[in-house]
Amino acid sequence: MSVSSNTRGLILAVVSSGFIGASFILKKIGLKRAGAAGTRAGVGGYTYLLEPLWWAGMIMMILGEVANFIAYVFAPAVLVTPLGALSIIVSAVLAHFLLKERLQKMGVLGCVSCIVGSVVIVIHAPQEHTPNSVLEVWNLATQPAFLFYAAASLSAVLALVLHFEPRYGQTNILVYLGICSLMGSLTVVSIKAIGIAIKLTLEGISQLAYPQTWFFISVAVVLVITQLNYLNKALDTFNTAIVSPIYYVMFTTLTIIASAIMFKDWSGQDVSSIASEICGFITVLSGTIILHSTKEQEPASNASGTISWYVNVDSMKNIEDDHFVTLHGPECFQ
Repeated sequence: MSVSSNTRGLILAVVSSGFIGASFILKKIGLKRAGAAGTRAGVGGYTYLLEPLWWAGMIMMILGEVANFIAYVFAPAVLVTPLGALSIIVSAVLAHFLLKERLQKMGVLGCVSCIVGSVVIVIHAPQEHTPNSVLEVWNLATQPAFLFYAAASLSAVLALVLHFEPRYGQTNILVYLGICSLMGSLTVVSIKAIGIAIKLTLEGISQLAYPQTWFFISVAVVLVITQLNYLNKALDTFNTAIVSPIYYVMFTTLTIIASAIMFKDWSGQDVSSIASEICGFITVLSGTIILHSTKEQEPASNASGTISWYVNVDSMKNIEDDHFVTLHGPECFQ
């Protein structure tokens, strides 16, 4: 009994979500330990590179990304990317037990919504049309519509890095995650091109002689390294249960848009199937918003009764402590 390409992509995407969800928690614990022993990553420190738990999280994330990488070869982004919601569930549950970031009853409803939406997307996902060469992928990447999207994304990233990060990076979670998500959408299309090149090369149709293959590899490496840097800053500055869903929502939305523009994932599908996929995606987004909101209520309720989208209580305390030490010196705690 042969297994369809979409089924292979589905299995790999689920495995990937499990690894990535767990990696968030391990990296968060590693970042906390590193921050207690040296300069926090959120303010430019790299002490976490000496922390074994951070590396364990990195290894799990790499394994998850490899599985995700292969999944994109077999299935369209409109199927693979939304299944990343499962990583939010894994992350939220582990954070509840290991980081004491309490998962409330409405958070459970959010998790269920993510699962239901993912099932709807899987049922109505289109069959993948795999390009026959890297040159075909290159032609898709150089379409005017995708070039416009790429230029707009890179311009937004530059604005976030040069203007908004120095001013609002430590207080507005959308700055770091906006950079990660915009670059992530371009990373996915590059990784898909690399995966296709590897698959064809293993089948005996070498793609290594094409400069376009090495271009996609170079772009993917630069984008992935940049994403990891800003994701570390987001994890160190904000609550994990907030970072995971917001990152997922932004990354998934932008990736589906980029993939739809470049690979035309929805071409050939009828209106009802496309509508079902959109409804499934909205259900997943609703679940992530519910999960995000319930995780913020507890720390916010201890203050003035309002909900802040930006800095959690622990992060603000760290910032205030750093500022106090700067003014009075470390001997003030002795």
